[in-house]
Amino acid sequence: MKKFIYAGLMTSLIALQANAADFTVKKIEVDGLQRVEKATVLSYLNIPKNSRISQDKLDSSFKSLYDTGLFSDINFDTSTANVLKISVKENPIIGKRAFDGNDKIDDKILESEVQLGPRSVYDKAKVQQDVQRILDVYRKTGRYSVTVEPKIIERDENRVDLIYEIDEGSAAKIDKINFIGNTHYTSSDLQDEIMSKESRWYRIFSSAEDYDAEKMEYDKELLRRFYTKRGYADFNVQSAMAELSDDHKSFVLTFNLEEGPRYKINDIKINSEIEGVDTKDLYDDLEIDVGDWYDSAAIEKSVAEMTDSLGKKGFAFVDVVADLNRDPENGKADLIFNIYEGERIFVNRINITGNDRTEDQVIRREFRLDEGDALNISKLRDSRRNVENLNYFSKVDIQTDVIDANKADLNVNVEEKSTGYFNVGIGYSTTNGALFRVGVTENNFRGKGQEIGANMGISQRNKDYSVSFTEPYFLGRRLSAGTDLYMEDQDYEDEASYDTRTIGGRLRFGWNYTDDFYHLARYNLSTTDIKNVKDYASEYVKAEKGKATTSSVGQTFIYDKRDSSINTKDGYYLSFGHDISGLGGDTKYNRFDAKAYKYYTLADYYTFKFFTTGGYIVGYSGENVRMSDRYYLGGNNMRGFEVAGIGARDKNTDDALGGNWMMYSGAELTFPIGLDELGIKGRTFWDVGALGKPDNYDAQKIYYSSKIRQSVGFGFDWMSPMGKINIDFGFPIVKERYDETEVFRLNFGTSL
Repeated sequence: MKKFIYAGLMTSLIALQANAADFTVKKIEVDGLQRVEKATVLSYLNIPKNSRISQDKLDSSFKSLYDTGLFSDINFDTSTANVLKISVKENPIIGKRAFDGNDKIDDKILESEVQLGPRSVYDKAKVQQDVQRILDVYRKTGRYSVTVEPKIIERDENRVDLIYEIDEGSAAKIDKINFIGNTHYTSSDLQDEIMSKESRWYRIFSSAEDYDAEKMEYDKELLRRFYTKRGYADFNVQSAMAELSDDHKSFVLTFNLEEGPRYKINDIKINSEIEGVDTKDLYDDLEIDVGDWYDSAAIEKSVAEMTDSLGKKGFAFVDVVADLNRDPENGKADLIFNIYEGERIFVNRINITGNDRTEDQVIRREFRLDEGDALNISKLRDSRRNVENLNYFSKVDIQTDVIDANKADLNVNVEEKSTGYFNVGIGYSTTNGALFRVGVTENNFRGKGQEIGANMGISQRNKDYSVSFTEPYFLGRRLSAGTDLYMEDQDYEDEASYDTRTIGGRLRFGWNYTDDFYHLARYNLSTTDIKNVKDYASEYVKAEKGKATTSSVGQTFIYDKRDSSINTKDGYYLSFGHDISGLGGDTKYNRFDAKAYKYYTLADYYTFKFFTTGGYIVGYSGENVRMSDRYYLGGNNMRGFEVAGIGARDKNTDDALGGNWMMYSGAELTFPIGLDELGIKGRTFWDVGALGKPDNYDAQKIYYSSKIRQSVGFGFDWMSPMGKINIDFGFPIVKERYDETEVFRLNFGTSL
């Protein structure tokens, strides 16, 4: 006869006797059952009664019974003639399952991942599988030092409580990011473009330094976009590796790049295989010209514009494909847009999943396709980019599911990420002295895509407080609307012997005519109090002491063709604004402001900026322009001169009186100085400016000259832990004797 025993985690059967082949089963006995029915055990056996059994039948029956997961011990005994005795020990039932120590990941997330739950049969193998699932969940969040220890607490009636004791450890930080093969752009330039960031002490409120495999994949796409927008059509990320440290606490990321040659567009052609398409009109839709550097973003926009134009002309099912004939030796390429007949497929449904917090409509309104529209690949690509640009999601995946011959569902899956930001800044400015700033912003308030923020800044000479709210789709249209409330105290003791307090609110609207051209409109209501006027102050200052209310409406047109608003290397920016005050209140004026900036980068590192700004304000209905509304020149807008150091000045008190018009222009060159790793660049500049005279100008009492002032100098830009810092050394080369100058200036903040 033969006996089989299984105990614990044994993986083989133990044969005690060896004559099972001659054994006929006439009776099967089962001992040890508590909850499981005998019929259940018999159903898993491959042994009919009154049948002769073989070694294989015993083996397969034993394994089938074990695979049920119902038993921790199984014993087959054939020592009694014609009787198969089966002894079992049932696995306990799980009464309570809990997670302990999981502060970073909610119980609900872990519960959705594990298999075993309350009232499940306890199984050691499945417990280990669940441990691995929990580890995987944590590793997706960048925590690789996590440990999970399953513990059981025995209860009566063969029940146990299962507790997963979790030590989350710390998130694995990115210790270093290496780029290999980047000869045209520095590692610092490329780090500015990707989401992953090296671990630094000042990123305590940011998750950018936490390693995330999906984020690293998106970094590859960001690098591709960066290079292909700048002429490198053959750019490729050959590999992207993440090396985990021995202590599982940090990673070293390495991107191996192949930049390839840089191409300029030599020729552009549009060909069509669809009868009736007039390609001549489509050249007006091009966002790229002959002589431009290859730009994948501009080409995608051109494809989208041509697709829209063809759709308006009745060609709904078209496929516009951009091909590039390269001449790498000469760095030139011919661009050909081929228009083909597309498949006649319509959008059936747009299904959105993964947006637990964000409302469906916030995602749907970014789609250039609606249910029932002709499926267009170009519009689908634009829709995905629009959703990504919301910056609410760490992943956006859109799959096309064809459901019949001419219909397809669009299945959109997103992964939400944190959209709230907390910013703290401290520092020192030569204008305002020691300063402290703190702000809170939520970019997806209530999941509706609304933006709400509160900011506070305190310095030795200035205090400002503001709250703001923006609705990006006002009245369900592509129209942004917002409101601001603010209060600012400003110390002008040094410049003009007085202080001001301004309290006000603003309503604003904005809409885009194109991706680059937008229009802003606003209504502002504020009260400015000129106070703490010194006894020795100018008579012009004393005359304006007290409160004045301003009620104004205004608008600004902006055309922005910069490649980046943060680290600009190419493109231009134009704006023109007009404000009129006098719809109630105490002030009556017309104000006009204009700006123009041009950027050009030479040899990939040396960026030239040419700029000019100007403004003009004039009172009407017999009203003069108040000092608080005039223009002032000097400091940040004319280096080498103190704040309000240029322009009209009281001969007796030296108080600055401002002017009714202003012009500030110049040129600047930014270049590397070998400190890219620290985010420091050098620059030289030439500034030119002039300030108009104020109302009630009296040559007997006021110094004034409309002569153009000039200054030259050098400085440094530092992307510091607390934001951008500008350090300038300016030297006036054309000035008036009463102008107030300064050589050194340090300033926090970002400007065009």
